Amino acid sequence: EKCICVAAGELHSGVVTMDGDVYTFGEGFCGQLGLGDRRPQLLPKQVTLGGLEDECVNNMSMGCRHTLVTTDDGDVYSWGLGRFGVLGRSYTDFTYNNDVGMAVPEGEEGHVAGVAARPPPMQAAAMDNIINAANDDGTNDIMAALDALNLTLDDPSDQCYPKVIDSLQGVRCVGVSAGHRHSMVLDEFGGLYTFGSGASGALGHGDLQGQEYPIKVQEFDNMRVRIHQFSAGVDMSLAVDTQGTVYAWGKASEGRLGLGMGRLQTALPREVDVGDAKFKAVDVECGYVHSLIVGLDGSVYQCGGVGVDGKDDGQQDLDIEENQRGLPRLLSGFNIWHRIAEPKEKVVKEQWKKYGKYELKGRSKMLQEGVRSIG
Repeated sequence: EKCICVAAGELHSGVVTMDGDVYTFGEGFCGQLGLGDRRPQLLPKQVTLGGLEDECVNNMSMGCRHTLVTTDDGDVYSWGLGRFGVLGRSYTDFTYNNDVGMAVPEGEEGHVAGVAARPPPMQAAAMDNIINAANDDGTNDIMAALDALNLTLDDPSDQCYPKVIDSLQGVRCVGVSAGHRHSMVLDEFGGLYTFGSGASGALGHGDLQGQEYPIKVQEFDNMRVRIHQFSAGVDMSLAVDTQGTVYAWGKASEGRLGLGMGRLQTALPREVDVGDAKFKAVDVECGYVHSLIVGLDGSVYQCGGVGVDGKDDGQQDLDIEENQRGLPRLLSGFNIWHRIAEPKEKVVKEQWKKYGKYELKGRSKMLQEGVRSIG
């Protein structure tokens, strides 16, 4: 089937077909596949639970352990690990609660607590049985070992299947973005709603408070700004309005939001300046420690950076002036609309050299000598 949308989370992936069907695959231990259990899927499998089979899905986004989709009717469905409030709705606990689905740094604030409890400690012998069964590819043995521990991958929790976000009923939604532990939804009028963890101000409400249900970002209403595109990353968010202006909020350290190196976080949307007065943005994307801004002309600006070869995250390029670090940097030689020709080394062709009396005397003289010899 032809696909119109693809999405990738941390350990799971999904596609939306032209008919509006949703298929997911990958890790499913937190119910993020929406298949009614917590089993992994090696191959794409259609999501039909929760009434999604009768809906025509047009957009999908995947976060760390959760999934969001929008339908042609403007509804938003969510499923997966509901911790921090990322599902935007109430949900029932897993039969076997786990607290290993998502790591939480110590001292972090702004999340909805008390959602999952730690699992009971495993006996060493029981864990050895599971490991040995996995090494021998013994699926039945794995299931038997899990049963012995009173663990199961079957789970009736509504975190394991799609369920509509009731609080958005009456709001026609046209886009979603699932971050690491917060989520974003866009309505048809350009209004932006956020929910989940408020760590580092990622929700844009002016504080670090987490939200279990969607709350509209009032700052954009105050500025009379309509959002066109948006992205949720790891405790940070980016958005583009209908005029091509970029806004960023949340965790800002190491220049990941393009707001400079001196700011660690911001709880309200702030305008991002790429250094070009004529620049108009059309899209943004947030990652773990960096983000990208795409311009109408096809240019791409990078904020922050991923450390390689033992270097720290952030902009580590030595050729960046001190006052330019932490600001958006244009990626040279790259354009999303067309391929820029790669520079090639100029090759100097050596002229053909001829030697001998023919070249020394010239053609005319050689012909004259030939005529005389015949005569």
